[in-house]
Amino acid sequence: MPTPRALRPLVVLVGIAALVLAGCAPGKNQVTAPASSASASSSVPAQDYGDLADFYGQQLDWTTCDAGECSKVTVPLDYDDPSGPTISLAISRHAAEGTPIGSLLMNPGGPGASGIDFLESFLGEATSKLKKNYDLVGFDPRGIQRSAPITCVDPEEMDRIIALDPDTSTDAGLQAMIDESATFSKECVNRSGDVFGHVDTISAAKDLDIMRAALGDDQLHYLGFSYGTKLGATYAALFPKTAGRLVLDGALDPTLSEGEIESGQAGGFENALRAYVADCLKGSSCPLTGSVDDGMTQIRALLDRAKVNPLPTGTDRDLTQSLTFSGIAVTLYSQSYWAALTQGLAAAIHDNDGSILLSFADVYYDRDEDGTYSTNSTEAFRAVNCLDDRSDPDFDVMRAEAAQIQKVAPTVGSFFSYGATGCADWAVPEVGGLDDYSAKGAPPVLVVGTTNDPATPYAWAQSLAQTLTSGVLLTYEGEGHTAYRASNTCIAKVVDAYLVDGKVPDDGTRC
Repeated sequence: MPTPRALRPLVVLVGIAALVLAGCAPGKNQVTAPASSASASSSVPAQDYGDLADFYGQQLDWTTCDAGECSKVTVPLDYDDPSGPTISLAISRHAAEGTPIGSLLMNPGGPGASGIDFLESFLGEATSKLKKNYDLVGFDPRGIQRSAPITCVDPEEMDRIIALDPDTSTDAGLQAMIDESATFSKECVNRSGDVFGHVDTISAAKDLDIMRAALGDDQLHYLGFSYGTKLGATYAALFPKTAGRLVLDGALDPTLSEGEIESGQAGGFENALRAYVADCLKGSSCPLTGSVDDGMTQIRALLDRAKVNPLPTGTDRDLTQSLTFSGIAVTLYSQSYWAALTQGLAAAIHDNDGSILLSFADVYYDRDEDGTYSTNSTEAFRAVNCLDDRSDPDFDVMRAEAAQIQKVAPTVGSFFSYGATGCADWAVPEVGGLDDYSAKGAPPVLVVGTTNDPATPYAWAQSLAQTLTSGVLLTYEGEGHTAYRASNTCIAKVVDAYLVDGKVPDDGTRC
């Protein structure tokens, strides 16, 4: 399932396109943005932190690396046992090109995406205003890439898993899905050890506060995308007094149930696919014909065909139904990828050639041409989500939910159903989330939503802005997943004014 997760740059596709729209909407009462008191040389009094004092008071050793400077932050493996085992979190920093306000910590999403990898690409896209005024800091959250990474399976087994076309029509098929997940999680424990049970979002948010102190900042300034918005919202709820300027772009409201996430995303991808089909049918090279409904039916027919007869790809890997959908879904994250989707669909529909869509699916899963996986994003994605929330795997309940999702998304809804099987019989207990995400006492938190975002539907940005007591909603009217860096100068100016100048936009501002 393509639940909210970040993607590596799709270098095989076309470049980023600019979109421009603007408007207004009603606002709500505002509070003043915090004046930054962060300082790279400020010292945080370790004695204020009880059993965590040594972690908060640690000094960082920096070395030169591709992003600028790199270091390690030591945190407890288990915050309920701070005197127990510890893990090291990798961080990188690009020093401000002017006098720094402080550090801006960034998370690209996932869960499972590397913030260090993200920082290296972000430097080429960040505005000069942001680079001048902040030390830009990337980090790999616990369990991810360079930070006590979890590992579960070999590349060959991962190939098999991502290509699986499950049978949801029978109880035996659903039980087989549960058994697959149970086996997967047991392998994760065998290969990863205790860290596998401690990569939950609450622990990662507590890590953020230790990073803040270790960096010498009195407040956390933060830019989070997709799942990174859940991490940021969790931080604000846990540490409202040290929350600084927080931007949450492509919002995932942590109060949503798994069923609500499944239904919302199904509708999001259905709508994004319809927008693509409508655009495709205007062009001369579109492999689809007739009306938009006809085009959606033709895409569903391709998906059904791939399940019965997987498409050849010129390799020893055929394009299964699951891989077909992944290859389509990844291109819906940005309107700039639509031309590439047209190429992939044309090859699949007209030539029975699945090679292009397979290459897109491989981008989604971070699979390299040599058959290895460049990140552990898929393993971490499942591990974090299954620690944070689990739904009832009752077969009748799941079938009723699937029927509702199918009404919302008749073309792609089947790929967002039966998610409860993915964490059933998991090898480590659920951690869960917080009881209250209102973050009372936090300064204004800027929530950014895109009206036709497939992965994090716009309604989630609206609900997160309402969930947060000081939430302020900024809307981008357009296509694609997240808005800052990928939409228009209006969004960039509003976000930069908030981060750098502390200027809070009117709630409901639209670009």
